[in-house]
Amino acid sequence: MAATYDFPSDLLAGQEELHRVRAELLSLLKRLPWSVEPLDGFSETQGWRKVERPASPGWSPDEQAQVELLRKRERELAVFVTCHHYWTDVQGPDAVDARSALKHAPAAPVPLREGATRGD
Repeated sequence: MAATYDFPSDLLAGQEELHRVRAELLSLLKRLPWSVEPLDGFSETQGWRKVERPASPGWSPDEQAQVELLRKRERELAVFVTCHHYWTDVQGPDAVDARSALKHAPAAPVPLREGATRGD
């Protein structure tokens, strides 16, 4: 039987936000051009694998700022989760198992606003 862990609510919330920020960053990066700076396209067919890139208009200042903001928040959350005081009481292989359990812990339920039902 797998061990269960009683994670503090702030650690669970931090991990959940880290998942959300990483997903948002990944989604943004997939939508953006391949190059931050405007570059011509190229095609390399002579190497061990074919590489082609279309011309890139680059990222706008707003897009660059948005990526930087998400990366900064991702770093802050990663530090918060990995340096949380909870980990001082977990040692050795238990720490690896607990960290894995935290990464896969279900999100804490979002409280309903007053008078709402789950179908709202």
